[in-house]
Formats: sequence, structure tokens, C-alpha cells
Amino acid sequence: MTHADPQYPRIDDTSLARLLVEFYAAARLDPLLGPVFQQMVGEDDEAWARHLGRVHDFWSSVTLGTGRYGGRPMQAHAGIPGLDAQHFQRWLALFTETTERLFTPPAAAFLRDKAERMGQALQQGIALARSA
Repeated sequence: MTHADPQYPRIDDTSLARLLVEFYAAARLDPLLGPVFQQMVGEDDEAWARHLGRVHDFWSSVTLGTGRYGGRPMQAHAGIPGLDAQHFQRWLALFTETTERLFTPPAAAFLRDKAERMGQALQQGIALARSA
């Protein structure tokens, strides 16, 4: 299989784990997103393992209906200083690049749609929280 051939025709825990590892590896190195993640998660491998576990539970709940995630993403993101639309746009662009590389077009489109909706909802919630 070449690098250009998507590997995953469906979304499951294995493909989600691969997506998240690859996406967050890129996000940590990104000039815009990296400093935010460093500030909020840190550099420690254990902290990143916990973060990836929470994010995996979140995406598993959102895409597979597992109900494993019990956190409050709106509050967590509202507490990030300086987080704005530019960060969400870059996050979505990196996420989309990763999904398109790893998944077949229907699965990638499904994940991208979920990510776009989440990003919009988070931005609206953050705007409301900051204006209160």
C-alpha cells in the first residue's frame, strides 16, 4: 500500500487510535497549535498518554456511540487562554489532512464533518462563556 492509499475503510477503535496518534504528533510540532498543547498538556509522555486516552474516549463516543467519554469539552476549551478561530481552523486543517491520508473518502468525510461541527459548537460556546 502506498502512502497515498488510505488504509482504513471504516472507523473503529484501532483506526481512531492511529488517527489520534498521528494527528497529535503533527499538532505538537505545529507552530500555532504546538505551544497551546505544550501549555495545556505539557511535554511529559505520561501526560500525553492521558490526554490521548481522553481524546480517544471522546472520539469513540462521538463516532462509535461507546459512551466512554464523560468529560466536559466545552469547559476545558473555554479555559484555554487566547484560543480563537485561527486555532480551530488550523486544528481542522491538520485533522482533515490526517483523516484523508488514513481513511477512505467516506470515512474521512464522516470524521471531517464531526470535527467541523465540534469546532463550530466549541467556538460558539467559548464566545458565550467569554461574553458572560
